[in-house]
Amino acid sequence: MITVDPQLLKLQPGQTVLDLGCGEGRHSIHLLISEAVDIVGLDLNIDDVRTASERAQPFVEQEQACGRLLLGVADGLQLPFADDSFDVVICSEVLEHIEDYRAVLQEIDRILKPGGVFAASVPTFFPEWVCWRLSDAYHQVEGGHIRIFRERELRGSIEKLGHRFFARHKAHALHAPYWWLKCWLWNKPESRLLAAYHRLLVWDLMKKPLLTRTLEKLLNPVLGKSIVLYFVKPQLSAVNAGAGKEIPSTAVPAGIAVEAQS
Repeated sequence: MITVDPQLLKLQPGQTVLDLGCGEGRHSIHLLISEAVDIVGLDLNIDDVRTASERAQPFVEQEQACGRLLLGVADGLQLPFADDSFDVVICSEVLEHIEDYRAVLQEIDRILKPGGVFAASVPTFFPEWVCWRLSDAYHQVEGGHIRIFRERELRGSIEKLGHRFFARHKAHALHAPYWWLKCWLWNKPESRLLAAYHRLLVWDLMKKPLLTRTLEKLLNPVLGKSIVLYFVKPQLSAVNAGAGKEIPSTAVPAGIAVEAQS
């Protein structure tokens, strides 16, 4: 289940993509098997990175990959890459977890090439607000959400860096009621109703039936669980524009044992 729309990333063969906060690899692996690009997936959680590596390995072994994937552990506040290293940066469902999210945005700006595309997604304000009202535990768990973004707040923070906004959309409307139900029944995780809804979401994800795909498309503008914003970093002047850099080598290839950086 991906949140960012790959068509809006304007990907070209051979480009380098950073999936910052890749988690268990949903965007990284999707791009690996669909785009002829070099992807670097980074997360602070080494267990999630190992899971992403395990999930990506079968596609590599069966030669189903279109691109190349590197996975590693790093802190978004201090990325181990040179300036202007990536053509595209994805930061999906990450910033709501970070206290100093503006510092992460500055790091993204630093490592994104002039003319590069940046896609950021966070939980949409209203569905997230309902979750917070229904359950304190939902956002007070370790590593949980520490803020509810308003779209204009996030957009403004990125535009202050000089990036030009060019597209937006919402996603996963069918997941919003599931999370409301989960928050309402937080102390009843064995609820049959919750389990039934989860089976519906898995069925929808695996089968992609026309009915639910159409329903979610219609509901996304109102109930979309995530809001995705797309930006372009300004081009350098012709005098300052330099040659593109090679893909960084500080991450770990999929399928190789992952160790945390010091």
